[in-house]
Amino acid sequence: MKRDFLPQDHPMLRQHAAPVTAFDTPELHDLVQDMFDTQFAGNGVGLAAPQIGVPLRVIVFAYAGGERAPGAPEIPPTVLINPEITPESGQLEEDWEGCFSVPGRREQVPRWHAIRYRAQDLQGSPVEGRAEGFHARIIQHEVDHLNGTLFIDRLPPGAADTPPTTPGPAE
Repeated sequence: MKRDFLPQDHPMLRQHAAPVTAFDTPELHDLVQDMFDTQFAGNGVGLAAPQIGVPLRVIVFAYAGGERAPGAPEIPPTVLINPEITPESGQLEEDWEGCFSVPGRREQVPRWHAIRYRAQDLQGSPVEGRAEGFHARIIQHEVDHLNGTLFIDRLPPGAADTPPTTPGPAE
C-alpha cells in the first residue's frame, strides 16, 4: 500500500530512528512492502521508514537503470534493517540528489564514493556489502534519514535557503 511522505518540517525527520528488534513479523513484512510500493509509486530509488511516519531503522532501495544515473549498474530491490555504514576511503564526490520529503528540490551533495555496510535482513540475519558510486549515494542518503539528517543539511551554509537549483525527480 502506498503511503504519504512526511514533509521536511515534520519532527520525526529530525529524530534518530529506533532499532528494529522483532524480525520476520507480519508487521515488518507489511512495512517493507508498503515502503517499496511507496518508493515505486513516487518513481524513486530509495526510501527510509521515517519518511512515511515509521520511526524504525529500515531502508529500501532499487534502481532499474535509466536517465537518473546514466551508466550506473542496476540495483535489485534491497532491504537493510539497522544499517551501519563505513566509508571505504575519504574520497568524496558531488552529484545530484532529491528527496520525497523535500519535493521540487535537487542539489549537488557531497558523499563518499565507496562505503561498506552492515545490516540485517527481514529475518534478522546479518547482511554485509560494499557499494560505490550511485549505489553508495543511495544508501548514504537513506541512512541519513535514520539519523535525522536531510540532504539539504549537507549543503554549504545558506544553500538550503536558496531556490532549487534544478527541478527533477525525487529520491
